[in-house]
Amino acid sequence: MVRNFAVCAGLLMASVLPAASQPAPDTIAQFVASFATPTHTTGKIARWKSGICLLTVGQQPAVTKFVSDRVKEVAVQVGAPVNDSPTCTPNIEIVFTTLAQPLLDSVRARQSEYLGYANTTAERESLATVTRPLQAWYSTQTTDLRGYSQIDSAGARLNKNFSDAILARSTGSLISDGVSSDFNHILIVADITKLKGYEAGPMADYITMLALADLGSLDTCQPLPSIENMLAKGCESKKGALTENDIAYLRGLYRMSPDRKLLSSQRNEIADTMKTALAR
Repeated sequence: MVRNFAVCAGLLMASVLPAASQPAPDTIAQFVASFATPTHTTGKIARWKSGICLLTVGQQPAVTKFVSDRVKEVAVQVGAPVNDSPTCTPNIEIVFTTLAQPLLDSVRARQSEYLGYANTTAERESLATVTRPLQAWYSTQTTDLRGYSQIDSAGARLNKNFSDAILARSTGSLISDGVSSDFNHILIVADITKLKGYEAGPMADYITMLALADLGSLDTCQPLPSIENMLAKGCESKKGALTENDIAYLRGLYRMSPDRKLLSSQRNEIADTMKTALAR
């Protein structure tokens, strides 16, 4: 699916910025709400359940290794699972390319499941449109109480047998129902024609957030300092590295109860973890 595209890039080691004063609880809640994206099938927040396995292409070997290592380093730091087997099958593919849209056209034609959930052909075509210099596409799956998983798709959602099975294999509780949303595959495309002037360090940290969480509001300024403001237009505070807020969010995400029935409960758990971390 992917092709190598060579391009020179400098290395810049990224680090988390030092702690500032603790933000107000309502600001943290707003930050979590702007980041946490529910899946179409369960309305819950997806995260990695299986160990992440990365394939990064399109840069010089030193740069691709740097990007992959940075994602794994932060994953370990925040509690996300990592598959270190040299023969693992990639479930995160990071592509640096000068041909971003043709690449996505190929994905739509050959591996449309990598684009994520779509109800119609028109929605699938819209999903395959490149709109950002760094963009991610998320394929998710629903896992029931017994550990059975199925890729989220419009067809599966309309499949009565699948829906009945998911409901039958849940606790039925209104608090934790035993059903979770998990990442199955993430495709991240970096359009290097639009990233001139950005060093490898900031790009690697931005990519890390995309690889570990499905983030909303990428085109608006975040209420707290975040690496995600780096590519959003009009933000007064641009950060070139993961911030303490980003790390706290990821820790909250991977400590959150994945089978909470309500999205609000999951968001509250993440916010509580962030409040504790940022108060230190």
